[in-house]
Amino acid sequence: MTQTATYAPNTLFIEVSGAGLTEVDGLYIPSTAPPAESESGTLSSRGYWNGKPAWDRADGKAARSPAISYSNSYKSWRISRLDGHLAYEITCDAALPPADRPWNVYKMGIAPAPSVTLHYCDPRLPCPHPNVVFILGGPGAGKGTMCELANIQLGWTHLSTGDLLRAELKAGGPTTALIKQFIDAGKLVPDEIVVRLLKDAIENTIRRTGNRNFLIDGFPRSFSNLDAWREVFGRDGDLPRMIYFECPLEVLIQRILGRAQYSGRSDDNVESMKQRFDTFKAETLPIVEHFKGQGKCVEVDTSQDRQTVYALLRAQLADLTESELLARPLSEDAEILLGLRPYRNKT
Repeated sequence: MTQTATYAPNTLFIEVSGAGLTEVDGLYIPSTAPPAESESGTLSSRGYWNGKPAWDRADGKAARSPAISYSNSYKSWRISRLDGHLAYEITCDAALPPADRPWNVYKMGIAPAPSVTLHYCDPRLPCPHPNVVFILGGPGAGKGTMCELANIQLGWTHLSTGDLLRAELKAGGPTTALIKQFIDAGKLVPDEIVVRLLKDAIENTIRRTGNRNFLIDGFPRSFSNLDAWREVFGRDGDLPRMIYFECPLEVLIQRILGRAQYSGRSDDNVESMKQRFDTFKAETLPIVEHFKGQGKCVEVDTSQDRQTVYALLRAQLADLTESELLARPLSEDAEILLGLRPYRNKT
């Protein structure tokens, strides 16, 4: 018999849904079963089975404990019925039950096989508080590039309201018809809808990945944006931090004209650029000043080279970034974004 090993606590939760055997559906919590010998002779520690995390049903009804576990003998993840017989399995050596591929119906199961969703915090409890940093700057100030770098290198999730609106329209979500109605009428989508999309994206990311760090690109652009944020996220909490990318107009124009050669964007021209910059000054700079007055805004000069700007951004995010991510060497994609190696078309 293999001796028991000590593992980091299993803090993941699993939601099983869509099974032909409906008793299998439900929430599964980290197993509390005491160390026991598995079929392969391994003595597993609490929360683990055969060296991998294991789960019990949250309602405690399953005869088998753990109810979701890994089999060394069959090299597969397994889900049991309430009577303890195995209903579904998936043959693989993944560290966690796969949530991205179909499971198989086992001997005592009924089609269809379920899907599983991993939760990094207890879905029965309120979502943990996110760490949000707003990123503002004029058009061409480098917001998108720097947010992408922070995502690649530092693990910060990059969100933009434009991306979320496009994704909602494509996915056919609950507010798709309403969003389309405003866009077709040439009107701005109401701030509350936009902020609720942000809130949903933040909570889904925290629950599905455990990542609590978020950069929100180009928001809030107006006081109405900020009012909607307070309305949705609560008026009693502290304002998020803001990083303002300061860049002179002449540098922004040079960047936009350079970008126009390959971007394909209809607004990448001098006339549109000046109009967007005037709008930015009129609507968004007062927001920046408001955050500065609250001691919540740090200004970064993005007219400098990309490596210098990224180093400044990295320093501002360091207090909320895991030390191993801060110490990680630059990836190939990060070096391309920083201009340290030429872009290579991967297709």
